[in-house]
Amino acid sequence: MNYDFFHYVDLIGTFAFAISGALAAINRNLDIFGVFVISFITACGGGVIRDICIGSFPPAGLINLEYLIIVILSVFLCGFFQKLLLRLNHPTLFFDAIGLGFFASFGAHKAYFFTGNSELAILLGIVTAVGGGILRDMLTTTIPSVLTKEIYASAAIVGAIIQLLGENDIISPALAPWLAILICSSIRLLSLKFKWNLPSIKQVQ
Repeated sequence: MNYDFFHYVDLIGTFAFAISGALAAINRNLDIFGVFVISFITACGGGVIRDICIGSFPPAGLINLEYLIIVILSVFLCGFFQKLLLRLNHPTLFFDAIGLGFFASFGAHKAYFFTGNSELAILLGIVTAVGGGILRDMLTTTIPSVLTKEIYASAAIVGAIIQLLGENDIISPALAPWLAILICSSIRLLSLKFKWNLPSIKQVQ
């Protein structure tokens, strides 16, 4: 797959996470600056962590004007159309699930491109996918989904692995990112709809 394709995958994931961050901040009644900060951190936080880990300096999320424009656009869209967006059931979780698939694919691809290490690429694909959401939840005083019994990071693992299968020509490189995005996001959305959860350790009474 060429650079342009994965660049658009990254931008779509950024938009989805920026929307989820903005909606989460609006639900917490933050002012416009607070909404922008949460949106930006949600959209770019995981990618910044990934880029630091692979030695890609400065991190793309901090210097690429496209990310800033996407975040600003997302904040304005959420501000003007929040009633429409909030009609969705759990809109923050919906956009988060969409972004999860795109970032798991892109994160694994970029990490593998820079390092050539499959294990690290899978790990950083997961970090790219869940990092921004963790930061969003922490800043809005919510227990991060990845730390609860919800199927969240598990879906990102599947997406990152599928992408790595494509990077190593085990499956079609052209098909791999689409499968990674579709399956990762679908697992997350289906787990929310049908309340699939990982087992938890019960507290002893």
